[in-house]
Amino acid sequence: MHEGFTWIDTVVLVLYLLGVLLAGLYFSKKEMKGKEFFKGDGTIPWWVTCVSIFATLLSPISFLSLPGNSYKGSWILWWAQLGMLIAIPLTIKYFLPIYSRLEIDTAYHYLQKRFESKNLRILGAAMFIIYQLGRMSIIMYLPSIALAELTGIDVNILIVVMGVIAIIYSYSGGLKAVLYTDFIQGMVLIFGIALTLVVMIGDIHGGFGTIMDTLTTGHKFMFQNEVWMSPDIISTSVFIVFIGGGLATFASYVSSQDIVQRFTTTTDIKQLNKMTLGNGVLSIFAATVFYLVGTSLYVFYQQNPDLLMTSRQDLVFASYITYELPAGVTGILLAAIYAASQSTLSTGINSVATSWVLDIQSVLNPDLDSRKQTRIAKLVSLGIGILSIIVAMVMAVSDIHSAYEWFNSFIGLALGSLAGMFVLGAFSKHANTKGAFVGFICSTAVVMYLKYFVPSVSFWSYTAITIILSLVVGTIVSRLTGKDYTAPKGTTAD
Repeated sequence: MHEGFTWIDTVVLVLYLLGVLLAGLYFSKKEMKGKEFFKGDGTIPWWVTCVSIFATLLSPISFLSLPGNSYKGSWILWWAQLGMLIAIPLTIKYFLPIYSRLEIDTAYHYLQKRFESKNLRILGAAMFIIYQLGRMSIIMYLPSIALAELTGIDVNILIVVMGVIAIIYSYSGGLKAVLYTDFIQGMVLIFGIALTLVVMIGDIHGGFGTIMDTLTTGHKFMFQNEVWMSPDIISTSVFIVFIGGGLATFASYVSSQDIVQRFTTTTDIKQLNKMTLGNGVLSIFAATVFYLVGTSLYVFYQQNPDLLMTSRQDLVFASYITYELPAGVTGILLAAIYAASQSTLSTGINSVATSWVLDIQSVLNPDLDSRKQTRIAKLVSLGIGILSIIVAMVMAVSDIHSAYEWFNSFIGLALGSLAGMFVLGAFSKHANTKGAFVGFICSTAVVMYLKYFVPSVSFWSYTAITIILSLVVGTIVSRLTGKDYTAPKGTTAD
């Protein structure tokens, strides 16, 4: 055990942040205007975009909580990550061909093309922007609190530095700078977490054999009572976690602008398929390593109970990094946590700016030229970044964290209903605007009711419920209000 966060770790962390900033500025050398700012300049390889999707989906909350879950409980939530096996085939088979064929500019551009409705496009963008603002604030706040506790650095300094670096390269270089810096951050994450596991195995008496023994005989892989089909299937079962996790990822893939934006970088379907498959492999690999780290933490602290420095499961991993890893390695790992925050944050800033300009301003004012679009996007990047910093700093000094969790879950539910609109559009040729809108309202209302009045229904089932309801209600309402309506050519999965 060493003394915690040392000057060597500080140097490593500072050098890392400088490196990310310089890389972001390097990739934003060429001035990007209009579509290039929003979609890249067509030169971004699929493997860069693939790692970028991984870094975007893996927030710092996952970085700290996945090992914590496995340390404290079992691997049941690992099955949610394995849900990629549902999300990826559905996305590749049904949605990527549509997005490639239509050459959409944003996720919500699809809604306008499919339902021939500007209002649905604006509704989708507005829901996404509100959700993303809340998410970005939490993503700055939570890891900064953890890092402040472990390093002794003031939490406000950590929040501001994280925000300012992300704003600089999001502002100056558009999507290309974000994708390349995301790629660097994603590689730091993968390298960092794999390095920790190797060091941990060396620290445990009996090494990897002891960890595997704990997994198979110590009920750390699955609780005894958690079977595939538990009697209470809607509440807790591996089955509902697997299906629910898969559909939640699928919803992000098809309807969340921060992910769909990556699919707009190319119309080459082979590149899009490689990008999505590669992301799935990376995500399942990383999740497995995270859960192995959690089990290793459990074994390590069972063998060395006097070294346990915290009782909070979400800080156990961060505490191990700070007190048990060699000086310098601690800096690399804390940089990886910071990387998880920054990649999600820069993507959030860029996707909000893109959605605001292309889905709202340009729809309301079609005469905007590419120079004006780019200027507005840069101002929105700056504004949304500063607003996120302020909200995160307010959260750090007050007890509104629970209110923000409520807010995020509230909008998160609505985003599930948004995915229902996309599924309805792709699979029902005769669904019209009224059907899509009523389906969205009904599915949102039902999951809100379940969340607050029927807590026994697991939130893992919410996305399935919203998609099914959107399909059923949307189809019925469309039949009643516009029997003769048929979707424009190329907008459905046929």
